[in-house]
Amino acid sequence: MSLENPLNDKEFHELDRFLLSEQCPDDAMTMDTLHGFLTAIVIGPEDIPMAEWLPLVWGNDPGQTPRFKSRTQEERIINLILRFMTEIAITFEAAPKEFEPLFCEHEWEGKTLLDGEAWASGFWQAMHLRADAWQPVWESELAPLMRPIYLLGADDIEEEELELVDDPVQCQKLALEIEADLPKIHAFWQDRRKSSVETVKRDQPKIGRNDPCSCGSGKKAKQCCGTNSELH
Repeated sequence: MSLENPLNDKEFHELDRFLLSEQCPDDAMTMDTLHGFLTAIVIGPEDIPMAEWLPLVWGNDPGQTPRFKSRTQEERIINLILRFMTEIAITFEAAPKEFEPLFCEHEWEGKTLLDGEAWASGFWQAMHLRADAWQPVWESELAPLMRPIYLLGADDIEEEELELVDDPVQCQKLALEIEADLPKIHAFWQDRRKSSVETVKRDQPKIGRNDPCSCGSGKKAKQCCGTNSELH
């Protein structure tokens, strides 16, 4: 199955059930945390190998892994996670302003409010896989846009900041700010993003088939040394 296919509702709930099942460690990520985690990896400054980030999905102990029933189930779950991630990447590529973080909802005083803490926690955790690489955004004009992610996602915040996250209405406000600001954070890194694949550069320009051969014979390259690797 193509990784470009977004998860349908059945597959979404399949992955959700697995992450919450007894097959996974107790501290395995939930779907909202996973969504924030994958979002930071997708839009962040550097590519991160799956072998590095996938173990964190299963919990804080790198040695923890799910009790997969079979190799087939393991491949199925990893495929769903990768498609979940690809869906995020495609949305940011095609329509970043339409991206919607997977926030939870909860009832408070008769109102339905958004709860972005788990999502922001996942984003924050992924950021710290490349904390130094993320530093430029904290030193840029976009630093204020990162503050809601910090307030909702960081393990420890300053005591005077606690009042900003104790109120459910204020927490919803911070969640909405995150949603509005993510396209700008994505755009910040888009031109700066480093790829793990280096561009191969030639030390010398290509030689055309009808150009003089590089050996100095005066003949055309195609009629002389036949250095096919240099011809275009």
